[in-house]
Amino acid sequence: MQLTDYRLIAFDMDSTLINIECIDELADVAGCRAEVAAITAATMRGEIADFKDSLRRRVGLLKGLSEAALAQVFAQRLRLNPGARELVQACHSAGLTTVLVSGGFSYFADNVAADLGITHIRSNVLQIQQGLLTGLLVDQPWGDICDGAEKRRMVLQTCQQLGIGPAQAIAVGDGANDLPMMEACAAAGGLSVAYHAKPAVRERAMIAIETGGLDRLLDWFT
Repeated sequence: MQLTDYRLIAFDMDSTLINIECIDELADVAGCRAEVAAITAATMRGEIADFKDSLRRRVGLLKGLSEAALAQVFAQRLRLNPGARELVQACHSAGLTTVLVSGGFSYFADNVAADLGITHIRSNVLQIQQGLLTGLLVDQPWGDICDGAEKRRMVLQTCQQLGIGPAQAIAVGDGANDLPMMEACAAAGGLSVAYHAKPAVRERAMIAIETGGLDRLLDWFT
């Protein structure tokens, strides 16, 4: 199996490409980390099935937080996970299109994608008025919230745009909302990769990276 056998690789962002769950860090600044982090963890384990409801509940708890908190978290807390840059660079060198699909927020996703040279992005937009988070999300042309179903749609849509099938796609994630895109790729003959993932995700992935960085995925290719 060679990396050049594939034409697209899609990454989750929080706890996959980067070291944090951005919403948990924003909640920490807002003073409600424990409540938000508990919902995040239960959602990523698959114990809360409705991702959209889960996200709305968590975003609602951020109401009144200053927009400046986004820049603070990005500058002070967000780091690429080990091997992320190396893996993305290797994929680009092999001619793969890179996709970032996140249930997190565009402020972070757009900046991470720009840093890594990722060209296709889908994420959620926080509503901000007069410099403060309203506790709501902004609807986008493709829909309201990027959940697991939307991640799957984005990956399949991008494959279609490229004129390829999901058999030539790789999906990488860690949480329950990544399973739809991972399983869409795997079912078609592509590749699903769990990175330091929750047990339910690790068990259903074709490849599970449990130690080391994201670039460990390169060890699977000849």
